Amino acid sequence: MAMLVLGLVLFIGIHLLPTVPSLKARLVGNWGENRYKALFSIVAVLGLLLIIVGYGRAPGGGRVFDSSPLAIMVAPFAMAISFVLFAAANMKTHIRVWLRHPMLLGLGIWALVHLLANGHGKATLLFGAFLAYAVLDLISAVLRNSSKSFTPTFKQDVIAIVSGVLLALLVMTFHRQLMGVAVVSWGM
Repeated sequence: MAMLVLGLVLFIGIHLLPTVPSLKARLVGNWGENRYKALFSIVAVLGLLLIIVGYGRAPGGGRVFDSSPLAIMVAPFAMAISFVLFAAANMKTHIRVWLRHPMLLGLGIWALVHLLANGHGKATLLFGAFLAYAVLDLISAVLRNSSKSFTPTFKQDVIAIVSGVLLALLVMTFHRQLMGVAVVSWGM
């Protein structure tokens, strides 16, 4: 479980740096933009790898709470929405204009549904940490007014919706092979 915790601390910790603009500015000033981005990326990738390996090796941790049948039932729809929001976050979409921070909203939906649908100790730690991060970073982003201006196009919205739904269907189809749990009846 220690590897999972270390991975979460590294991955989420480095992603929380922008919530403290003065610290980020000082680091960029000391190291330069390119070195800051390189170190940020290295720490994020290392954290993600530790999360993946640590989660796989961690004991289940026992049941913390009973799985929510409602969360299990809405999970496929919620995941499709999450993946659309993930796609829209990096495109010039109306979705991004309307929601301002679709990546964090998508992450919050993903984490909340997985948290409520699971209930095991290590899953509660993983999804609870990502949910807490999404909420904290969303509050910080709104307070910092960190949205960028751009001109959205409906073509980008269509691409985000189609690609998000297709990727969600692909993940659901192979979720059992990837994560060990079948989440849809038609999955492999």
